[in-house]
Amino acid sequence: MGVQTALDEVRAAPRIIDAMRLADDLAFEAGRDPGVRTLRVLGSALAGDDQVAAIAAVHALAEIFDEQASRMLSGLLSDDRATIREHAAWALGSAPPRADAMGRLIGLVAAGGFTGMLAQRTLEQWSTSSAETLAVSVEAALLGIVDPAARARLVETLGLVRPAVATRALVRIAGDAREHDEVRIAAVSALGQRRGTPGLSGPIEDLVGTGGLLAEVARLALIDLADTAAPREPHHAGLTVAQLFLHADIDPSLASAGAGDNGGIATLLVRLGNALVADPDTGVRRVITLSRGPVAQAAADLLDIGSAASGHIYGHVPLRSAPVPSAAAWPLRVTARRGIRRILRAAGRVDLLHLRMADVGSLAAADVARELGIPVVFTVAPDPHGVITSMDRSGALTREHFGDVDLVEHFWFRVRLVQNLASNAAHTVLFPRPELQRDMRQLVGIDITSHPERHTIVAEGVDLDVVDRAVAVARAHADGTPAVPAIAELRARVEALAPERRSLPIVVTVGRLHRVKGMATLVDTWARGPLRDRANLLVIGGDLEHPSLDEREQLSRIDLAVPEAERAEGGLILAGHQPNDIAALWLAAVRFGMPGLTSPGGIYVCASLKEEFGIALLEAMATGLMVVAPDGGGPATYVEDGVTGVLTQTWDADRLETAIGSALEAGARGEGTRPEVAHEMVRTSFTIQAMAAALGPVYRGVAAEEAELIRAAGASL
Repeated sequence: MGVQTALDEVRAAPRIIDAMRLADDLAFEAGRDPGVRTLRVLGSALAGDDQVAAIAAVHALAEIFDEQASRMLSGLLSDDRATIREHAAWALGSAPPRADAMGRLIGLVAAGGFTGMLAQRTLEQWSTSSAETLAVSVEAALLGIVDPAARARLVETLGLVRPAVATRALVRIAGDAREHDEVRIAAVSALGQRRGTPGLSGPIEDLVGTGGLLAEVARLALIDLADTAAPREPHHAGLTVAQLFLHADIDPSLASAGAGDNGGIATLLVRLGNALVADPDTGVRRVITLSRGPVAQAAADLLDIGSAASGHIYGHVPLRSAPVPSAAAWPLRVTARRGIRRILRAAGRVDLLHLRMADVGSLAAADVARELGIPVVFTVAPDPHGVITSMDRSGALTREHFGDVDLVEHFWFRVRLVQNLASNAAHTVLFPRPELQRDMRQLVGIDITSHPERHTIVAEGVDLDVVDRAVAVARAHADGTPAVPAIAELRARVEALAPERRSLPIVVTVGRLHRVKGMATLVDTWARGPLRDRANLLVIGGDLEHPSLDEREQLSRIDLAVPEAERAEGGLILAGHQPNDIAALWLAAVRFGMPGLTSPGGIYVCASLKEEFGIALLEAMATGLMVVAPDGGGPATYVEDGVTGVLTQTWDADRLETAIGSALEAGARGEGTRPEVAHEMVRTSFTIQAMAAALGPVYRGVAAEEAELIRAAGASL
């Protein structure tokens, strides 16, 4: 079509997500027709106000393999616009190494953040052909930098360079007591990845006796240097499946569910792992669930993982930092990759790795899987595509300001990561959606009708036993049985409200305090009008004592809507995160009411900008609550509008308010057969056991195909 036509289509695309997809056509045309005019056309996009088109032009430059285009791309590292500098640092990874860019990329690494991660990733790609130059350049940069965090980032980058000159520098830095521990830790961690290099064990062993975090990291480095991989069991012993979510401290008890990033995915992985190994028909003998954790726990995990031949076991990736929001966790890429590699090697044979998120964990794990030859199953969801579309429709995201938002949300990178993970996966799993084929094609750019044998639709599921026990206990309390401790705690929170509010029903929501989950939007919508006079609002989720950055943002917005001093009078209860079984009891209590305190007929509201499926929604429906849910994504496939819930455009506050009002009216009219209908729907289609049963054939098929590939490859040698 030509470069000019391709750029015109990017500019004219009706939606931002369409323009992002059309950027691939622009890059293709630029690579197909290099030349002076092509550079002029791309230069016009770079100079314009359309930030989406400008970013597309940056990546198109990377597809032109000539000196002028490469020089132009390198020059963008000095652009006045931070978003252009960031994308240039990323795009240069597809171009040949350039000496004039190396110093500025190293400077970006030292500065840190997401841009620093992209710059480091590009330098790592360049290290295969310019290793000596890179090593010398990083060492030279270290001479002028004092800040420990910046020095540690540079030392980590030096650790990605393989030649002996880098090894000598790392040994020197690791043993230098004048260096900050953070810098020495980066050096020791890098040395642990140089298995087969003589003379490294001694210097690292000397550090084990120093105590503190440096000693703990040194112990892990010694484990990394040793060939500790467990023996590979024969395939007939049953499958080993690894799954991960690094933004959570996943524990079998689910005690921290709802805090920080410990949302529905953390609950799902615990219960899914249990269900997979409990059902012999799945063919899964062992599930390894990886999440973040302390350095001290990592070594102990390796012993458990290496010795456990069956069951659901947990491995912790030591990220050596306080939990950070997922959007800020990208600089942990190298650390995450090393921790994931260590666990998977200790496990012996891992038949497949199931990835689910477009985050730093999946980015790092995909690298490890490629290195170790482990096939990947990827759950494809239009995330962040759905968020981009919602923000675009609401006016919160525009072409003129896209780059500014992208600096925080990293939309462009995450969209490309979903695309890459899906295209390289041995099999993709899809959530049910009303227009699945259309959405995958228009939002993600995947045609699921091509090779349909590589795509499987699998609904998520909930543990009905937990829900049914909660319903029985709450029903009994509503009938006069004394409150169990968990319900007594909820009663105490309601008793703290103004006396005139104690006879109202409750609007309840469960989830992380994150902008995408819409918690502050829900509070503001409830507080601004008549809804507050009709019901109290219970928000379950978030770490209120030690909030993360995302949680602080939501809490600040909630305080603006309902100041803390006015919450009791206004009827707002911020309960913080609760263990899953307690949250289940509270949902049931909202349905039946609590004698003398709240009336029955409460409802559940999910105000998420997007919800790919909705574990908490399903739990609420199984409990018998009327629900309000987004009118797209997974919820639209199982919420029967006007019967079991109300579907609405949750990003629109007016429509959300109307939907909540309608749901409260339905709750006030009585339940009828709605709870039984919703419960039966969940029981027949959306249990965790059904999810495990659906994934079993997927896992067995991927493992069998991989075994055939190995056999065929061996026969051809």
